[in-house]
Amino acid sequence: MLKPSSPKNNPVQAPMPAVTDFLPTSVKEMKALGWDNVDVVLFTGDAYVDHPSFAAAVIGRTLQKAGYKVAIVPQPNWQDDLRDFKKFGQPRLFFGVSAGAMDSMINHYTANRRRRSDDAYTPDGRHGMRPDYPTIVYSNILRQLYPDTPIIAGGIEASMRRLSHYDYWQNRLRPSILADAKADMIIYGMGEKTIVEIAKRLENGEKIADLKDIKQTVVICDSLPSKDDSEAIILNSWEKCRTDKRSQAENFRHIEEESNRMNGGKTLYQQLDDKRIIKVNPMYPAMTQGEIDASFDLPYTRLPHPRYKGKTIPAFEMIKFSINMHRGCFGGCAFCTISAHQGKFVASRSQRSIIEEAKKVISMPGFKGYISDLGGPSANMYAMGGRDKSICAKCLRPSCLHPKPCPNLNNDHRPLLDVYHKVDALPGVKKSFIGSGVRYDLSMHQSGNQTIDNANRQYNEELICKHVSGRLKVAPEHTSDTVLNLMRKPSFDCFRHFKEIFDRINTKHNLNQQLIPYFISSHPGCHEIDMALLAVETRNLNFHLEQIQDFTPTPMTLSTEIFYTGIHPYTGEKIFTATTPEEKLAQRKYFFWYDAAYRPDIVKSLNRLHRPDLIAKLFPGYRGYEVNRGKLKNQKGKRR
Repeated sequence: MLKPSSPKNNPVQAPMPAVTDFLPTSVKEMKALGWDNVDVVLFTGDAYVDHPSFAAAVIGRTLQKAGYKVAIVPQPNWQDDLRDFKKFGQPRLFFGVSAGAMDSMINHYTANRRRRSDDAYTPDGRHGMRPDYPTIVYSNILRQLYPDTPIIAGGIEASMRRLSHYDYWQNRLRPSILADAKADMIIYGMGEKTIVEIAKRLENGEKIADLKDIKQTVVICDSLPSKDDSEAIILNSWEKCRTDKRSQAENFRHIEEESNRMNGGKTLYQQLDDKRIIKVNPMYPAMTQGEIDASFDLPYTRLPHPRYKGKTIPAFEMIKFSINMHRGCFGGCAFCTISAHQGKFVASRSQRSIIEEAKKVISMPGFKGYISDLGGPSANMYAMGGRDKSICAKCLRPSCLHPKPCPNLNNDHRPLLDVYHKVDALPGVKKSFIGSGVRYDLSMHQSGNQTIDNANRQYNEELICKHVSGRLKVAPEHTSDTVLNLMRKPSFDCFRHFKEIFDRINTKHNLNQQLIPYFISSHPGCHEIDMALLAVETRNLNFHLEQIQDFTPTPMTLSTEIFYTGIHPYTGEKIFTATTPEEKLAQRKYFFWYDAAYRPDIVKSLNRLHRPDLIAKLFPGYRGYEVNRGKLKNQKGKRR
């Protein structure tokens, strides 16, 4: 055991940064930097945290590195005299607008469309600090105040709403967000390369109206390409999609396939009305290691702006001692937006960059030796991808893991283990945890290479022994193979196998850790009986579920398209989906089979489904109940 005086237990803390170490959020701060004006003003629905996990900081620091003066206006007041929108005046180049790290409607409302009482990206979790659809509200205010200044929208809300999309909270199909937001263009996906190119071209005298060809942007144009253009796809028009759900489903397949291409894909066009056409330029290829290192190596303070002194920003508290090692995800889960936003191909940082960030974490105020997460969109995809890139360049599969892992996929976990070992060896680090979601199907997949397969077994053992804080959260999502296939997730047998590994390693090392599975109800294809069977399955595995969610449709995912259209975009098959509140609640209750308050309703439902056999499996010894004055009694009147 380390002695208290060991330097490993006493890292030197970095001095607290001054306000001038942050990008300015006020005119006073701008003047303190010696500036009279700014080149770019960024408006964001989140608090300003100068950290590589917060997009406004990333974009601001990227522009700063390119030589531009950037100001940030976090959570502007849109309900007063609009002074927040006026304080920096007209920037030299453009305004940037983002709703924040989440789509505002997911941030504001539950799966039952009830208003949330808090906001993790706001000081002290206070709600009401951003409007619904900030991308639209902020853009339209700025257009009214500064009619001639370019406005660039970005972030997850604009990115996932770049073409016609289903909005669950309004329960209707909406057109591209550019139809409602008076912005000049959208940057979709990860925006570092794109934002710098826009700034340079505007600085060189080009007009925003002429910037129609920049990769990873969405713009409005006035004409469609020739039908013979092999580099373009003309989607079904907005008008056709709003009256024909099958047309919307057909569009989605093109959108997903093109956004997942290795080298950017084709240009997409969608007719909006008689005069306007939405044009989606192809994505950039995934960042090189040098490019992603450059983004994470920017001079972030890694702290909330001093304006929030004495306040807590919950989202920052969650990640302040964590390290993101890569971007992108090749899992392709049907309900997830990661690949649509970050791409299917993984961009991994160098060990040097990760180690340097770990040293910064160690020196942060309040660090006590525990790194909360060494992860990414999926915890264990670091440095992975196709062995033969020429095969990847032709691939249209949305997932490298479903229906089976691609034979071209390199799932070698040795580079990841090497990073773990080097971070854990740093003075000041007592332990590093893996808080991101682990793809156990990836680490358990037999590659056929004995060296890699042995390393992957080692990964699972080290993960369970050294990087779990008592509870390991994983996401089997469901127990029905039919539902899992629609989710693009592996069979539940894979989870059973992983649980056996988890239990065996716990026993071997005399550990008492918990495996916490995550499940979703009401996903497309899921019937009430599937949830009843899930309850029986998880009961047999001795789980009382706590990590659960009622499926919430979010823009631009396969699951959402099926939810809205009732059609699978890849097969044309009609798929049942629970859409009404009654249908969704009927499924959700099976998560809580162990709660006596739910038992009468579950029993009644299983009798209705003609499955008394499941009653016996869920409630052994059960002979029937009746409700009498709010208390459960058996039919003989004896209290249970």
